[in-house]
Amino acid sequence: MTNNKEVQNTINNIDIEGTSWINRNFSNPNRTIRLATSFSGIGAIEYAFKRLGLKTEIVFAGDIDANCKKAYFANYNIREEQWHTDIHNFNAKPYRGKVDLFVGGAPCQAFSIVGEQLGFEDTRGTLFREFARIVRECKPKVFLFENVQGLFKHDQGRTWEVIYNTFRDYCGYDIHFQLLNARDYGIPQTRERLYCVGFRKKTKFKFPAPIQLKYKMYDFLEDYSDSQYYDRAKNVKILSPNMDHQKRLVAGVDIEQFYDFIFPIREIDDKYYLSEKVSKYVLSSGTKSFKTSIKTDLDIARPLLQSMHKMHRAGVDNYVTYNKSKGINGLRKLTPRECFRLMGFKDDFKIVVSNTSAYMEAGNSIVVDVLIALLKQMDITKYGVVNEK
Repeated sequence: MTNNKEVQNTINNIDIEGTSWINRNFSNPNRTIRLATSFSGIGAIEYAFKRLGLKTEIVFAGDIDANCKKAYFANYNIREEQWHTDIHNFNAKPYRGKVDLFVGGAPCQAFSIVGEQLGFEDTRGTLFREFARIVRECKPKVFLFENVQGLFKHDQGRTWEVIYNTFRDYCGYDIHFQLLNARDYGIPQTRERLYCVGFRKKTKFKFPAPIQLKYKMYDFLEDYSDSQYYDRAKNVKILSPNMDHQKRLVAGVDIEQFYDFIFPIREIDDKYYLSEKVSKYVLSSGTKSFKTSIKTDLDIARPLLQSMHKMHRAGVDNYVTYNKSKGINGLRKLTPRECFRLMGFKDDFKIVVSNTSAYMEAGNSIVVDVLIALLKQMDITKYGVVNEK
C-alpha cells in the first residue's frame, strides 16, 4: 500500500534535461496503433494521432452523450458495433491483447470510503471504477487517464491515493502522473489537468518538458488579422513556431506539420456579439459580496467551460473586442470554431452539432497539443503493431 505522502511527492516528474518532445522522432512511424477509448467525447486522442500522421485502428470507443457520438462518427472511422454508450454494460474482455493504447477521462465523483482500503473496493458506485475495470479486462500496453487538477488534492489527497493504488495494485500497471498546463505545450489557454500514464511493464518515463508559448489567444480568432502570422495575400494566419517553415508554407513549398495551424480570416456573425446591456453586466465589477475580474482580450485564455453558451462573467469566460470588417469594438464571446482551435483542433474537424453542444464538447475535451507532447515523449509507436494491410 502506498501512503498519501509518497503519492503526493511523486508529482515532479518532468524531463527537463532530455531531448525536447518537439525534436523527438518516432522509432516506428509505419506501425499501426490499436486505439481504444471510453468517455471518448469528440476524440481528442484520435485527433492527436491524426495531426501526427500516425496510423491508428479504432478498437472501441464510447460516450453516453448522443451529440459526442454524432461528432465522433462524423470525424473518425468507426462502426456502430465498436461503440458503447453505457460503460456499465460494456465488456472489454474480448479485446484482451488487442489494445495498444487505452485513453479516457472518467468523471470522478467523490468516493465513499467504506472499508478504507484505499483501493479498488473504495471506488464502488463511481465511473472511475468502470474505467479501471476496463483497463484490467483488456490489458492495454499503455493507458492514459486524464482528469481535473482538483482530483489530485481532493479529500486531502485520499481520493487520488485510491486511484493510484487501484491502477497499480488492482490493474497491475507501472504508474506515472503529473499536472500539465496547456499553455506550456503550445496552446494559449490556462488549462491545468492531471495526466496519469500506466505502462503494463516497468518503464522509465518522465513527462514532456514545457516549451515556449509562441501564440496569443487572438492568433486563434477567426476575424483577427493584426498578427505576425497573418499573410495578407492568402488571407490566412499560418501559425508555426519556426518562421522559416512559416515562409515555406506561405510559398507553398512545404507541408503543414503537426504543430502548424493554418486559419482563414472570416467575418464573425452578429449573434456572437453581446448586447449593450449584457456587455455592461460582464464588465461590471460585481457586488460587494461577489467581485469578478473585468479583464477581456487576454493573451492566454481562461479555461474553456462546457457551459460557455450561457456564462456571462468576464471572470469565468473569454471575451474579445475585435471586429475587422465592421470597425466596432463590441464585446463578443468566442465562436465554437475558436474554442475548438484553442483545444488543438484544426479547422478540418467537422462541427456537426448545435452551438450549445459544440461549446460543451470543446469544454469537456482534452487539449490535443498536450496529448501530442505525451505521445511523442513516450514514443507511442514502440507499442504499435506492424501494419498488415
